[in-house]
Amino acid sequence: MGLEQVFEAARTLRKLRGGPLGHLLDGFCDWLLSKGFSRWCIRTHLANVSHLDEYLGGADGSPRANVALRDVEGFFKAYPARCWNRQPLEGHLRRVRHSINRFTEYLRLEARLEGGVEPQRRQPLLETYLAWMRDYQHAAAGTLELRRHGVGRFLAYLGPQATAEGLSELSAERVETFFIDYAKEKGRAARRSMQSALRTFLRFCLHAGYMARRLEHAVPTLRSYRLSQVPRGLSETEAQKVLCVVDRRTRVGRRDYAILQLLHSYGVRGGQVRALRLADVRWAQDQILFRAMKNGKDTLLPLTAEVGQSLLDYLQNARPPCGFPEIFLTCRAPYHPLPASNALSAIVERRIRTAGMDVPSHGAHAFRHGFATRMVAEGHSFKAVADVLGHRHLATTFLYTKVDFNALKQVALEWPQEVSL
Repeated sequence: MGLEQVFEAARTLRKLRGGPLGHLLDGFCDWLLSKGFSRWCIRTHLANVSHLDEYLGGADGSPRANVALRDVEGFFKAYPARCWNRQPLEGHLRRVRHSINRFTEYLRLEARLEGGVEPQRRQPLLETYLAWMRDYQHAAAGTLELRRHGVGRFLAYLGPQATAEGLSELSAERVETFFIDYAKEKGRAARRSMQSALRTFLRFCLHAGYMARRLEHAVPTLRSYRLSQVPRGLSETEAQKVLCVVDRRTRVGRRDYAILQLLHSYGVRGGQVRALRLADVRWAQDQILFRAMKNGKDTLLPLTAEVGQSLLDYLQNARPPCGFPEIFLTCRAPYHPLPASNALSAIVERRIRTAGMDVPSHGAHAFRHGFATRMVAEGHSFKAVADVLGHRHLATTFLYTKVDFNALKQVALEWPQEVSL
């Protein structure tokens, strides 16, 4: 096993195993294979790691049980001068750094990297707040991550005062100053998210007895108008154009086409497509299940022929043979589910731009807005639109009444004409 799975020449094997890192390379090779890397890619990684092996051999040729992070950093500083004749130098250095970062990732997992970054210390106050949000407010996982980021940033700003005892001395002025400074560098959505996070956290602190007075009103109110903007989505013609430009002869193309078909056919959120699992497609019943987001309800919908065919094409001809339950995976090793909904939105935005169009709204929502607009224009009831989109309140769906231009034409008054007397 190990290196013999990738190399056959005895001379190459002796060279790789003869250096200070030689006894670690078999395990590294097996780890890369388990992650789905091709043999060609593994050869490249090992060739790049051999430069670190040579560097360590010049200092001390004895085998290394562990590797010190300071030695890796020293190599990165010294290596550019040793490979000055490589052309192009910048690309070569980038590839070497990438391979050695993979190697240090493996060493860290095997507890063979000395001086690695310590895991981030947990903030007890933050963890207590998140547990309250989860257990008593029934917050969804996505909401908890947003709260972790927002409140964590606020606690870092407070510094030593970020304790149960220190919060008793927290002033409204300090809360206001933090939010104003944060809002200066962020967009509307980020400001609203932080506003909500701070207010719920301050309410929690009052409830838990960390504060004697209410401070959530110290967070400035952002003036916003819910219906101030018309949702911008893709029209049916534009959506079909995006679908047509995808090259389905490639693995990436097959995956992206299936994603786009789901968004176009059902108007679901990008996170719902990313979370879609193999068991959620019920082939025998011609049904597909989309899991709830934002505390909504699971939605069971008919499996259309177009979506079914695109999923089959991806699953049979493009999806890596991995044990993950999620349908959509990365197309390059190491294979794993798409890391976050913004990764899926990036895929959608790239495909829209390839079709020669500007992205009308954030990523996957371009299809969602377009889907809702088409349903309203076709005369479906708002209750039906809300059920398909997973809206908990009809007020959210009423947003799309603003784009029903055909209905608006029916109530438009004719321009008065001058009458001759």
